[in-house]
Amino acid sequence: MLGIEGYEPIWHHDARALAVAHRNRFAQVIGQPLIGSWLVWDLDAQAWFTGGPVVLGFPDTNIEITHRKFDECAISWDTIDMQAPLDYPGLRLDWWSDTHPTVQAARGRTLRQVNIIERVMPAHWRPTALHSVELFFDGLRLELFNAMDENGISGESEVVLPVGRWTRIPVA
Repeated sequence: MLGIEGYEPIWHHDARALAVAHRNRFAQVIGQPLIGSWLVWDLDAQAWFTGGPVVLGFPDTNIEITHRKFDECAISWDTIDMQAPLDYPGLRLDWWSDTHPTVQAARGRTLRQVNIIERVMPAHWRPTALHSVELFFDGLRLELFNAMDENGISGESEVVLPVGRWTRIPVA
């Protein structure tokens, strides 16, 4: 998947189901510092390839988070070998470490809390949409969000969705 050998993400579009699926694993990471991060890098454009997973490294595990479509998110654990070449047709991609300033700012800080943010939608046929994974480190909030079929990263101190249009689902 995504040109990454062995990477088979399991997609969720329900925030509560995603939280339940990963609650136990995240609980084991609470209290650990972020020791590194990796993004898929487009070598020709010299830019982050936002369609690839964001990998967060902790002492005991790597967490792989990616978004697609309007409201799908996949979280996996220790499945990506970042030494293996990326094989995405038409692009020259590689893994680059600690390239995003917001994620760099979290490096060395202890993870304290993880939530899933869902948007509250005005349509009755679709009351909510999975929006992001929110990680609180000592003195810093990191949000990995759905940027319409790709990943986005924010370091804003609070959710920037309109008031009353989102809910926070605790994970760990």
